[in-house]
Amino acid sequence: MEIQGRVIVVTGAARGIGAAMCRSAVKAGAELVVVSDRNVDEAIQLAAELGPSAVAVGCDVGREEDVQHLVRETQRLSGRIDIFCSNAGITFKGGLESTNAEWQRMWDVNVMSRLYAARAVVPGMLARGEGYLVQTASAAGLLTEIGSASYSVTKHADVALAEWLSTCYGRSGIRVSCVCPLGVETDMLDDSDPIHRYLHLHSITADQAAAAIFEGIAKEEFLILPHPEVLEFYRMKGADYDRWIRGMQRLRQKLTKQEQRRAA
Repeated sequence: MEIQGRVIVVTGAARGIGAAMCRSAVKAGAELVVVSDRNVDEAIQLAAELGPSAVAVGCDVGREEDVQHLVRETQRLSGRIDIFCSNAGITFKGGLESTNAEWQRMWDVNVMSRLYAARAVVPGMLARGEGYLVQTASAAGLLTEIGSASYSVTKHADVALAEWLSTCYGRSGIRVSCVCPLGVETDMLDDSDPIHRYLHLHSITADQAAAAIFEGIAKEEFLILPHPEVLEFYRMKGADYDRWIRGMQRLRQKLTKQEQRRAA
């Protein structure tokens, strides 16, 4: 699907990958780009910078009523939604010690928001015979994230939901893409975290990620990998799961020892 002339909604759009996607969509000639974010002031500022083809709509994607409002407002402005990009995401560090509240917030933002969006836009897309859902997951959804159990689990669920949506609606004109990058130079990449410092070795800019995403949308690829090496890691995992787990165990041990030396 080409971007020119399309109505596009991007959540988590005030900064990072989302903001880069909005800029790329405007440059590609989108009819309307809806800059949606929980931080309304930053969303308004970005929409103003992008010009008359962009508009800001506040939304906490972890609340279904907010997502429904976002969809209704876009439809009021343009009559349709061609591409809905569920890009908003969060993370909390930690494993078993993470609180139930942190797990719930991660689930609401990283998983349920995608379900809320699909519920709101799929009926209209089915009626028109076309539409596109884009979910920004993570390489952690295909592999794992050593430093955050809740991020790893919710991103796996993010990928699974995208697979299900594509399976169920792909023959009805609805395309689905799942974006699974490694490190991207955004606020979510924390230099104080040993895992994130490791990701910096392969990090790309938000603009590079956005370019890969729109290239994947043009090709209507299900799995969009801004870091091509993720595919090789994924193949290694599938070829010998036990060997891959052992490798991740060694990596975690190595990074833990490095962090202990830094703290000493």
